[in-house]
Amino acid sequence: MAVNASAVKELREKTGAGMLDCKKALEEANGDLTKAVEVLREKGLAAAANKAGRIATEGVVESYIHAGGRIGVLVEVNCETDFVAKTDQFRDFVRDIAMHIAASNPRYVRREEVPQEEIEKEKEILKAQALNEGKPEKIVEKMVEGRIGKFYEEFCLLDQSFIKDPDKTISTLINEKISTIGENISLRRFVRFELGEGLEKKEDNFYEEVMSQVKQ
Repeated sequence: MAVNASAVKELREKTGAGMLDCKKALEEANGDLTKAVEVLREKGLAAAANKAGRIATEGVVESYIHAGGRIGVLVEVNCETDFVAKTDQFRDFVRDIAMHIAASNPRYVRREEVPQEEIEKEKEILKAQALNEGKPEKIVEKMVEGRIGKFYEEFCLLDQSFIKDPDKTISTLINEKISTIGENISLRRFVRFELGEGLEKKEDNFYEEVMSQVKQ
């Protein structure tokens, strides 16, 4: 069933779970907010809300260098204690995030970081596309909003599908890890370097190359 944005927002405020997770939970619960909360709790996502406000100033800065040194990633992921930051479980988790960034090349960590002017420009392009496709004016705005969601999924790290498990977003992955380790986790920032970036060069498929390493 179709889920309206206000219901998704309300569920997110109640649970602290990600937007996409809230939308899926509401769809599974046929729009019933109470049942949707239960769905998120069963998946271990709502539990993360209780920890979301806690200060996370420890953590690690992890690196991932693609074979041959053609892509490099640095990512900072915070947790609450130095004890957790030093565990293999946490470090392996952060390495997976760094590898994901290398493969998926996000521009931002979260939706709120996308400049408003970029969103407005994208909306103009999407509106023109819809009109050129012959779509009726009255449904174009709804189509644009839907397609903007795809924009976030492509360029915002927390909205992207995890390369090792496409059924989960990075936001979902973080919430699951919060539930597992019992501490708040914050994906703070990242930087990604690609050899020759900005220079004219032949097209390389780095996503497939990174994925081939994941499967080894």
